[in-house]
Amino acid sequence: MSVSGDRMTLQAEVLVVRGDIAESRHRVQAVVTSPEGGVRVATDDATRVTSFRSAAKPFQVLPFVERGHADAMDISDRELAIMVASHSGSRMHLDLVRGLLARLGLEPRHLACGYHDPMDAQSLEDLRLSPELKSPLYNNCSGKHAGMLACCVAEGWPVEGYERPEHPLQQLLLQTVAECCSVESGAVRLGVDGCSLPVFGLPLADMAVGYARIARAVARAGDRRAQALQRIGRAMSAHPIVVEGEGRLASDLMAATGGRIVAKSGAEGLLLVADPSREEGVAIKCEDGAMRALGPASVGLLEMLGVVTPAETAGLASHRRTPVTNAAGAVVGHLEARVGPLSGVRVGA
Repeated sequence: MSVSGDRMTLQAEVLVVRGDIAESRHRVQAVVTSPEGGVRVATDDATRVTSFRSAAKPFQVLPFVERGHADAMDISDRELAIMVASHSGSRMHLDLVRGLLARLGLEPRHLACGYHDPMDAQSLEDLRLSPELKSPLYNNCSGKHAGMLACCVAEGWPVEGYERPEHPLQQLLLQTVAECCSVESGAVRLGVDGCSLPVFGLPLADMAVGYARIARAVARAGDRRAQALQRIGRAMSAHPIVVEGEGRLASDLMAATGGRIVAKSGAEGLLLVADPSREEGVAIKCEDGAMRALGPASVGLLEMLGVVTPAETAGLASHRRTPVTNAAGAVVGHLEARVGPLSGVRVGA
């Protein structure tokens, strides 16, 4: 998709301020699109190819819903939300994934995602006291993997090797992501994600198209695919803490807006937002992959774009102006976003 045409050009960056010293700068790219690919607002490099990471999860669970498997298995919205989650590993998250595996007759060992320490403090303490509990359940992507296993069981595909690019599930998911983002599947670059699954590389603007389609589906479902996207989007916004966790950016954005928007972050400084009120998708990417810059950049940009209101951002202070602390725990600086139109510049002018 091209971003040529008449649109407003933004500039965005996040400064790391220590005292009165602006000691570091994170460049940010962002783009706002319609479901058809029209670009309303963008920074100077919105066509850059980057990895979709965990922001692709709504599309990775889409075939499971679209093909009727979620209904056939009586999957709840909370269970659907954990399938889209990059969770913190809390006891609540773990219970949801355990429940899905039990229904499939599978065990944590069937998850190909591997183990990493949870972000949840209570679960970390559980593991300190009982290290034998360590398993792939604690991986932030375990819900996605459980959802993929559920799709394999429903389709009659082998669960062994479900994470490999040649597996029929991964071939289907590649085609689904390509279709939802209006790109050819052969043009999607592939790598290996942190959880062992294929990761998709495509232009930032095309990712925003996918989320614009979620936005339109949430606003007014149409065909079978739109109905499935509507259910996924509404499950996410209805259960924001399941999608990421307490104090996490996407969860807090959805909670602060009362579920009015759908948001999902991805590793390496990525956030995607579906705005049903405008039927638009928003993609935000910190060029250097710094997650510390994502909160200030996202809150600043979303408020400037009118996706969230000043009243709503009042509840997002911890993300908007992230403190910098020293080894003694004292606040010695902060991160702040600087966003706005690039004065006098319009593409096509």
